[in-house]
Amino acid sequence: MSTLSRNIRLLITGGGGQLAQAIKEEEATFENVTSIHLSKSELDITSTSSIKKAIDLHQPDVIINTAAYTAVDAAEENKEKAFLVNEIGVKNLAQACKDNGIKLIHISTDYVFDGEKREEYTEEDIPNPTTVYGKSKLAGEQAIITSGLLDYAIIRTSWVYSVYGNNFVKTMLRLGNEKDEISVVNDQYGSPTLANNLASVILQLSNVLTIQNARVYHYTNEGVTTWYAFAKAVFSYKKMSINVLPVSSDRFVTKATRPKNSKLESSKIITLLGIENVPWEESLEKMLVKL
Repeated sequence: MSTLSRNIRLLITGGGGQLAQAIKEEEATFENVTSIHLSKSELDITSTSSIKKAIDLHQPDVIINTAAYTAVDAAEENKEKAFLVNEIGVKNLAQACKDNGIKLIHISTDYVFDGEKREEYTEEDIPNPTTVYGKSKLAGEQAIITSGLLDYAIIRTSWVYSVYGNNFVKTMLRLGNEKDEISVVNDQYGSPTLANNLASVILQLSNVLTIQNARVYHYTNEGVTTWYAFAKAVFSYKKMSINVLPVSSDRFVTKATRPKNSKLESSKIITLLGIENVPWEESLEKMLVKL
């Protein structure tokens, strides 16, 4: 069991999402955590009055923002809504945290990069988003950095899945029960990340976050694969005889272009927390056993 050095009160936005639910599950292993999970109806980050009401009521030490507009394709036609949640909402949270002496941990994405780099992206790489979603998430990051809030962390992650909500793994299992053959993209690379592993990192970071280590971090599970190989692994672990066909991303026309390379280098946060990263295959197997 993990022990935090002091009692700490967390307020988690986006309480209905898969990461928030994973945080709720993982926090049971942390003795001194008290957390409040608020859904959008309970805390709307685009409303300053809603944020103030939640802070006044719950008096958190740290706000963990998992709320986001994540409909990547829909964002192309709903730019105002994407920026309202992903930039203005985040700006509201950062200002409220600054005004009330609260720390902020914000979740961002690999989509802030264009995916053209061959190697893993580090925190020092210059973002260059090509989608409305990516641009809105980068604007949210910048809203925190320029807010004057001194003790914050931005965690970029990618390919998140879990037993909760909708995600790639659960989509593959559903399709595998409906079809004998599935085509999956084989020219996009990334690191599948179990929401529970990310949740544990967030919970550990919430206790050691200071002005000295406030910054942007990357976190994904260890190892790199393609969506095709990821799907093959899912069916292999579940012993499902599905013919998975590798195809080019050109075969799937989407409104928003997906990054070819979503690999994020995670050593900074791993070193800070003094933990070992978990290979994505191991995390996938753990999730599928639970499912």
